[in-house]
Amino acid sequence: MLELKTQPPNPKNPQSMKTAILVIGGAEDKVNLREILSTFWSRSGGSESVIAIVPSASREPAVLGERYQTIFNEMGSKEIRVLDIRDRAQGEDAEFKEYIETCTGVFLTGGDQLRLCGLLADTSLIERIRQRVQLGELTLAGTSAGAAVMGHYMIAGGGSAESPNRSLVDMAIGFGMIPEVIVDQHFHNRNRMARLLSAVCAYPERLAIGIDEDTCALFEKDGIIRVLGKGTVTFVDASEMSYTNRTEVGTDEPLSLHNLKLHILSSGDIYHTSKYCALPKNI
Repeated sequence: MLELKTQPPNPKNPQSMKTAILVIGGAEDKVNLREILSTFWSRSGGSESVIAIVPSASREPAVLGERYQTIFNEMGSKEIRVLDIRDRAQGEDAEFKEYIETCTGVFLTGGDQLRLCGLLADTSLIERIRQRVQLGELTLAGTSAGAAVMGHYMIAGGGSAESPNRSLVDMAIGFGMIPEVIVDQHFHNRNRMARLLSAVCAYPERLAIGIDEDTCALFEKDGIIRVLGKGTVTFVDASEMSYTNRTEVGTDEPLSLHNLKLHILSSGDIYHTSKYCALPKNI
């Protein structure tokens, strides 16, 4: 059996102890080095972490919740609870809300983002999580479906392997944890570039982010996004898009998008949301 190599928070490195939002492309390493999960654990307080696992996106929430509970227990968290929410009424549960007040980290698992939003959107539980995240009081992570819900506008589904077109992507309203972004996950692994372009064409004021599997975009409070993991994070900046034919063509006809800015970042690279620029890891 491989030895678990989890890095504890380092008091001499304040960055390792700051809260953050981890947006994970799915299929993160749960067995070997567990870089992304270890980072979430560390940013949640390490051995003092109090973690809530929300597996509501999954059709098998008990199984998935138990798997993550075992992982964070092995890392040495102080307390871990699975909030197995299967009905909207549970989003108002006093016991769950009381536990969220003590949490230092919340982890949203994968599954179906529409199912997750259907159960938790606009509940007092998710509203309180959002408030505490914005105040920097806890670290939030979401993988796969849990990543898709982070923006105000959410990719709910769609196709791939086509030219960008309006029918290629289904949009819905997400949790708004990071309202200025649109997130797609399993990105290069499932050939979703055209889907992300179709989404950002409709909302060019949003920063479009495609995250590969076992890869994470870590959002700091100061507007910096750090990339970690094995794959890449693709950034599409449409803020200076000079032309699109979106209103002139049918739903299944190809879209034109002129003057987009594209960045592809790998582990260690940084993106500045305020400056709309990327920096390599050696800067």
